[in-house]
Amino acid sequence: MGYYAFARSLLIEHRLDFTKDWQAANTSFRMGRLGEGGNPRPAEYTVTGLIDNHFAVGPAILWSPFLIVTHVAVLSYDGLGGKTPADGYSRPYRVAMAFGTALYGFLALLIAFAIARRYVSELSAFLATLGIWFASSLPVYMYFNPSWSHAHSAFMVGLFLLYWMRTRPARTSSQWVILGAIGGLMMDVYYLTAILLLMPLLESLAEYRLSLRGAGLEPVGRLFMKNVAFAATLFVAFTPTLVTKKLIYGGYLRLGYREAWYWNSPAFFKVAFSSDHGLFSWTPILILVVAGLWLLRRHDRVLSAYLLAVFVLYWYALGCYQNWDGLSSFGNRFFVSLTSIFVLGLAAFFDWLGQLWSERSAAFVSAGATALLALWNLGLIFQWGTHLIPARGPISWREAAYNQYAVVPSEAAHMMKRYVVHRGQMMDQIEQDDVRQLKSRDQRGTQ
Repeated sequence: MGYYAFARSLLIEHRLDFTKDWQAANTSFRMGRLGEGGNPRPAEYTVTGLIDNHFAVGPAILWSPFLIVTHVAVLSYDGLGGKTPADGYSRPYRVAMAFGTALYGFLALLIAFAIARRYVSELSAFLATLGIWFASSLPVYMYFNPSWSHAHSAFMVGLFLLYWMRTRPARTSSQWVILGAIGGLMMDVYYLTAILLLMPLLESLAEYRLSLRGAGLEPVGRLFMKNVAFAATLFVAFTPTLVTKKLIYGGYLRLGYREAWYWNSPAFFKVAFSSDHGLFSWTPILILVVAGLWLLRRHDRVLSAYLLAVFVLYWYALGCYQNWDGLSSFGNRFFVSLTSIFVLGLAAFFDWLGQLWSERSAAFVSAGATALLALWNLGLIFQWGTHLIPARGPISWREAAYNQYAVVPSEAAHMMKRYVVHRGQMMDQIEQDDVRQLKSRDQRGTQ
């Protein structure tokens, strides 16, 4: 029996399907997928007879240590007379999942800080880390929507980038293997982060060029074997994704997404500047980040060029995607994966200010700008989370600006109290508002 047949038999034997997952989901997710009686609609089944699940497997891998410990604790508690359902959906499992997400997001920030302080002062790195923590889309996907994959992706990209930097330029064979394992898991978590592989590719091409010009073919052969080891490990680490896609969709490269890709990137500028979750319009601190990535040339010209190439290619790819706005997204959530790059870019910008002015003046301006942008961002998060502005589609900046000064200050304290004391009730209300917006949008679309 081949591997696929064996895995398929296990899948059927254990009746691994996602019916309960869909039924336990929030209303806005269920309403388009479940029919009468709460059962999945026929369109939700794939050619293999299993329920559609296009989500990446990587976050589940990263959550597994927290959920395994939680499951053992729940079983032990129930064995002592407790009555908590050991079903993966009860409160302990949700808390463990949310804690894991917040921890991975925090680790992503720690890694980003460690990367930035390799090139700039500790103060610049610290202020940049705080800036991205509170003035970007990251906090929404660390704390407000912890079941999404973006904080995990930020962690894996940061880990990949840190290990790549620490093993430059003379990476051993074992280090190439480790880098491949990290890269494969990074792609398991978020497919688009495969763009980060551009960095070891460009690095290797530059080394090939230098070797052919000077030392001859022997160094080329050694590097080639290292690259083969890297690619093989990358493939093995990406196997969980390939196998699950084969089992669910019948093909190793069938990812399950139905959205179209337009390779002329018609939404390239919309991704950055649109009121419909534009990257720079919603999170303006990232304008300073891009400037900082260019200014990083003062410390490392090659790294600056590589990171700018990764950022532009990532931006271009999202401009090709049909749902480039992220649908229900705070800012452009797809870019949260690049958190470590953003921290480094912002730190380089703050460091540049320190070269222009006195260190004290630059620190004062950097801290002030970070605080103002963070306050604006947190106010916008409040508006988005409470539906003062639409969660989907373009927003009115005039209305958003008015809310920031006239509505948010008076409502925030009351809403924060509700969030702490009556979080479940509050989240149910927000979910109902979201469902109403979805139904209203669907009705407009049919008219």
